[in-house]
Amino acid sequence: MGEPGSSAPQAVPVELSSLVGRAAEVARLLTLLATERLVTLTGPVGVGKTRMAVRAARELCGGRGADVVWAGTPRLRSGSPAALADELGAGLEGREVLLVLDGCEQLGDLAGELVGELLRRWPGVRILATSQRTLDVPGEALHAVGPLALPAAPQDPAAPAAVVEVALSPAVRLYTERARGADPRFELTEHNAGAVAALCRALDGIPGALELAAVRTRGHGPAEALRRLTADPLEFLAGGPGRAGGADALRLCRLAAPGERLLWERLSVFAGSFDEAAVAEVCGFGALGPRAAVQTLRRLAPALLTEPGYAGRYRLPLTVRAYAARRLARDPLGDGPTAVRRHHERCRVTAERAAQLWRSGAQLEARALALRELPELRLAMDPRGPAGAAGALEIAVSLWFLWSACGLVEEGRGHLERALAAHPEPRPARALWLAAWLVASFGQAEAADPLLVEAWTTAVQEGEDAVLAYLAHVRGTVALWRDRPEEAGDEYREALELLPAEPEYGPGRRALEAGLAMALAYTDPAAVAFGSGASDGSDPWARSWAGYAQALLQRRQGRPALARTWLLRSLETQFALGDRLGQALSVELLAQLEADLGRYESAARLLGAVAGHRPASACPPRAERLLRLRLTPEDLRAAYAEGARTPLRELLPEL
Repeated sequence: MGEPGSSAPQAVPVELSSLVGRAAEVARLLTLLATERLVTLTGPVGVGKTRMAVRAARELCGGRGADVVWAGTPRLRSGSPAALADELGAGLEGREVLLVLDGCEQLGDLAGELVGELLRRWPGVRILATSQRTLDVPGEALHAVGPLALPAAPQDPAAPAAVVEVALSPAVRLYTERARGADPRFELTEHNAGAVAALCRALDGIPGALELAAVRTRGHGPAEALRRLTADPLEFLAGGPGRAGGADALRLCRLAAPGERLLWERLSVFAGSFDEAAVAEVCGFGALGPRAAVQTLRRLAPALLTEPGYAGRYRLPLTVRAYAARRLARDPLGDGPTAVRRHHERCRVTAERAAQLWRSGAQLEARALALRELPELRLAMDPRGPAGAAGALEIAVSLWFLWSACGLVEEGRGHLERALAAHPEPRPARALWLAAWLVASFGQAEAADPLLVEAWTTAVQEGEDAVLAYLAHVRGTVALWRDRPEEAGDEYREALELLPAEPEYGPGRRALEAGLAMALAYTDPAAVAFGSGASDGSDPWARSWAGYAQALLQRRQGRPALARTWLLRSLETQFALGDRLGQALSVELLAQLEADLGRYESAARLLGAVAGHRPASACPPRAERLLRLRLTPEDLRAAYAEGARTPLRELLPEL
């Protein structure tokens, strides 16, 4: 038996702990090994390739009586494939054997040549290899080992996590088992389940990282562990300050070729996923040009995480990214600043492209692009970045639709407020308007007053007619929420007079016309043209609000069935875009229609489903006044609670 780490054949390693969440994968691997001469387990560092190989080898030699030989890869990279084959193949002549080659990435380019030589010399040998690279040998069967399945991210982060649902996740099961091994008192409870789930998601479900984190959690709760991990992933997983980083990440970068190490470092500027085009644009410069960067990415792909739902997109494991980022930052005059600047410029262009898509009517595409790139955009909106507060605000304003029309209000406010606080005076009128809109239209209107005043003053000085128009739109919206439709109508008319024909940013003319139609539905129904704006395909979001205005009009004119039709059309768009405010107001009007028909409990359930989604400064829903008269307080509370527990779509079977 050879020494551990040598290339001489060894006994199959003993399993020192349970293998969690891999039973189905091991079964598929065994099926593959029964028909293929060369099977390569690929995947990121720490994902469990060796553990799966051990389990498969032990099942073959123990339960099935197969002849299995285990061999670690050589520590040295020098030597010919023939010489290495001589060493590894000692005693294989004439045997029907499964040879397990663990850690083939350590051989670099020699790995494929060695495996080819082994297969050629000994026809009775089958090979199971583990590697962070494909071996590129004819007939190679690949089995990609991915992270363990994670618990779904909660729709409401503030809601307590369901212990039973979280515990079903293999990643959580592994973490819990290892944490209990480190501290027998550890249990998964309703108090820590959310933090455990978040910790597993932060570690990408990679078993090696989860096991390390479980040990590091001892003496600390999962929430504290998550805080420490977020603050410094390498320090947390390495076990203390002063360490260079996680051993797996260190080994991965050390084994890489020079061009690969350079790309690892540059890839660390990405906060989320990336594709080949992004890598060429951000990382392709200097000693590693765009074409070389893409070619290197393709070689590294098996060692990266794939992005679920997005073919051709990859992510760095957290520990690898943290280690590579630390290396990139060591030379303040080297590649780091250039990569960061190129990353920020790409984010600026991406945000503007998403805004252009929105203006062109491709709003679902705009939303999808912004959400896909949101981890990068968040990084670029940090005022401490290379473009400072001004660059952060430029991106935040381009993404106005994501914050206001697609339901990410609180996040948008946070980005704007942080960047505005860091920006010297005078602060840009566009950013002040957007901050005021998000505060006034979706929160407490009074809190927006200082922003409105500052935005108006700056807009006058800068000659920003569009900002002046949008400020009137904000004032009109606040008046409408406060049940002052005449005042709202005056403000919307002023907004339409001031708005340029083709604004460079912000809501288009159709959206402002929809606001005016909502006000006129209360004050001058005859002035609202039937179907006005509600069939315009150039701005689906504005069309949904125009449909809401038509529903208001039809209800007031005694046509509830037509009002319901308009509302359901609007809700289709509002659901697709994630427009929570639009959903809330449309559902509240549906509740009013239900109450008009005497279906009071149904109306109350609808109101309960959207409770808390409307502006804090808005008047209570009109239907609520009637329900308080028609239902007992107990029945009203029960119906509200039932609605709050029920997904909104289940209450709207027509959609």
